[in-house]
Amino acid sequence: MVPLSWPLDNTAPGEGIWDEFRRRMPITEKWAYLDHAAVSPLPGPTRDAMIAWAQAAAAEGDTVWPEWSRQVAGLRDLSARLIGARTEEIALIRNTTEGISLVAEGFPWRQGDNVVTLADEFPSNQYPWMNLSDRGVETRRVPTFQGRVDMDRLADACDLRTRVVSISWVSYSSGWRNDLERAAEIAHARGALLFVDAIQGLGVLPLDVRQTPVDFLAADGHKWLLGPEGAGVFFIRLEHLDRLRPLGVGWNSVVHSHDYSHIELALRPTAERYEGGSQNMAGLLALRTSMELLSGIGAGAISGRIFEITDLACRRLEEAGAVIRSDRSPQHKSGIVAFDLPGRDLPAVRRQCLGRGVVLSFRGGLLRISPHAYNNSADIERMVDGLQ
Repeated sequence: MVPLSWPLDNTAPGEGIWDEFRRRMPITEKWAYLDHAAVSPLPGPTRDAMIAWAQAAAAEGDTVWPEWSRQVAGLRDLSARLIGARTEEIALIRNTTEGISLVAEGFPWRQGDNVVTLADEFPSNQYPWMNLSDRGVETRRVPTFQGRVDMDRLADACDLRTRVVSISWVSYSSGWRNDLERAAEIAHARGALLFVDAIQGLGVLPLDVRQTPVDFLAADGHKWLLGPEGAGVFFIRLEHLDRLRPLGVGWNSVVHSHDYSHIELALRPTAERYEGGSQNMAGLLALRTSMELLSGIGAGAISGRIFEITDLACRRLEEAGAVIRSDRSPQHKSGIVAFDLPGRDLPAVRRQCLGRGVVLSFRGGLLRISPHAYNNSADIERMVDGLQ
């Protein structure tokens, strides 16, 4: 199959690249799938990678393990390039919750410290911090207004005992995209560190952690990265590596990882120290395949396409009588659009859409769509028809 890329000049990709992307998504044969903020479908090549792993595991056993390990190492490289990090700053994890917990449980808290987050964060970006209350750590949950974040209120919630500010790049319910540079500025001005739950933006929105100085970042791969569940990425700025108490320490956490008779707690000087034991090889190999596909296009082009599709969706929804609740200003819009249909039973509308081959979500009392770059205008028209 032809690589999914185009000449690296200053021109935007034409419709051909999106048609080719669409051909690699088997889901399009049946569904208008507009729910990537929940669980994404797998691209055909990613499905094939998982099947190939299973066939090799059945036929060859662990004789092919070194090759799997080499390919997984390549996923760290891809992940680092995706966000402008160093490979040594990337650990491969199971999910976003695990990445948050590595910081929440590993940070050197003192009684009286606090964490500042948003009141409408996904539960996984609240419970790990709230779970620190028995150590005297307060979790301050800053209210939002209809999904919109007031950065001044976030700043006002911080003080000299704030150790971590933890926010999502993109709100899972409203689609609000936070200004990460401003968030980093707020945290660092008070001597705190910034944790970013990046699951609703990673892979489809550009980010360079050298320009935007987030300290920690985590994202599972099963949403916009088009990977399977159980395989994700954790970033820790290298200067913070020794600040966290390492969790999940095992045979793979040490520099002599394959010398099982040599017992010495000499931790790896990289984020790999958090990869303590055997990994989800099938999931990680599949995630690498999906990430290669997306990297062949680039987050800048993908975000532009997603904005184009979601802008179209908003226009058509409003024409159909919907009320858009997501902020669609250029600095805050994302791939998520939340909307209302006044006077309609929204859960029933969602069920109706499923019956008509359209997949969307009901979140926070609103309907939510989250198209990817392979979606097209026909998917949007099918959705509008399904809402009638």
